[in-house]
Amino acid sequence: MALEREAKQKSDGPAASSQDIGKMLELVKGSTSVELKMTVPDANHRAAIRGLGFDPVEAQPRQAYFFDTPDLALNKAGMIVRARRIQGGRGDTVVKLRPVDPATIDNSLRRSQGFKIELDAMPGGFVCSASFKGVCTAQEALDVAAGEARLASLFSKEQRAFYAAHAPAGIKIDSLVPLGPAFLLKVRHPPKDFGRRIDVEMWLYPDGSRIFEISTKCLPKESFQVAAEFRAHLARCGIEVTAVEETKTKRALEFFSADYRGDA
Repeated sequence: MALEREAKQKSDGPAASSQDIGKMLELVKGSTSVELKMTVPDANHRAAIRGLGFDPVEAQPRQAYFFDTPDLALNKAGMIVRARRIQGGRGDTVVKLRPVDPATIDNSLRRSQGFKIELDAMPGGFVCSASFKGVCTAQEALDVAAGEARLASLFSKEQRAFYAAHAPAGIKIDSLVPLGPAFLLKVRHPPKDFGRRIDVEMWLYPDGSRIFEISTKCLPKESFQVAAEFRAHLARCGIEVTAVEETKTKRALEFFSADYRGDA
């Protein structure tokens, strides 16, 4: 699966080896941005909210729809297709491939608006992805999820071309089924003693489980300095840094694919 392929780009624990660091440096050099992430264990959610000092009442509600085959053939090939509904009638889309080696990405893609190569770094590992982002309305995402419009209509010509270049043979974009939606709350938190914005997301799943993620973004050249500062800030907030056990996307895909097949 993509998640197994992704693990190959990760270290086996919080203490990275020199080989891991060397690989990460190569990936950072070829990336356009870096996102530093950590997942808060379930037992520490309330303490993390207090420590960060943000107001959860100000959270923005969102819905995330994923599109794949019922047996997640797309994800097994390392591809994610997603649309989100955002409060206020807005929406966005993405076609993402991971893991990738930035050195293999054609320069013409790098010049395309909406395309980026991002390194996600978290305690215990890292993964590099290439993605095409786009915009839609919340209603357009709903219409597609309800089967009232073609999935391809949500995506730009460039997004569709990127999909066609990397999707498994024979799996057309309009043959994908909607999985979801996953409901989440997002807060963009400007802390007083940390020099950049922190994003906090709480993903809530229909089975009552949840994932609480804290992240910040930076330029590749800033990544190691910002990572040290971010870790220190979380420590001051009383938030323990632990290795990621499960990603938001992994849990959503597994839950909703099982529900779609009637296995849940």
